Amino acid sequence: MDFTMPEELEMLRQTIRRFVDRELEPISERVEEEDKIPDDIVAKMAQLGLFGLGIPEEYGGQGLSVLGQCVVNEELSRTNACFRTRMGTNNGIGSMGIVLSGTEEQRQKYLPALASGETISAFALSEPNAGSDASRIETTAVRRGDRWVLN
Repeated sequence: MDFTMPEELEMLRQTIRRFVDRELEPISERVEEEDKIPDDIVAKMAQLGLFGLGIPEEYGGQGLSVLGQCVVNEELSRTNACFRTRMGTNNGIGSMGIVLSGTEEQRQKYLPALASGETISAFALSEPNAGSDASRIETTAVRRGDRWVLN
């Protein structure tokens, strides 16, 4: 079966490819040595909309399909996967819960800042007996009056 990339995704691929070739490839080795992506590069990534790939346009994102996101991720990873990783949580676990299950108020409050790169999301999960297996977490939160008791 032949597959033809939709024209708008091919144009996006070329835009990201130029960015990678001109901006990311020349600094890839330095980024590895310093273990840091320069702030000006992160700002350029934000200007390209890379922090909001899957966030709907009405909240400031790109509203890309899964295929579109894969195209961008493939191009960003051509030189060094750290560039894709830098914006990865915003495009996955950091925003999709809000996109899919958040209230409209939460979407309006959080998604524009995530899409613009102003706010960076993360997912941190670990316990001594569970590691990163959420089904084995033992911590509890119980409301007592106006407070929460964590154990």
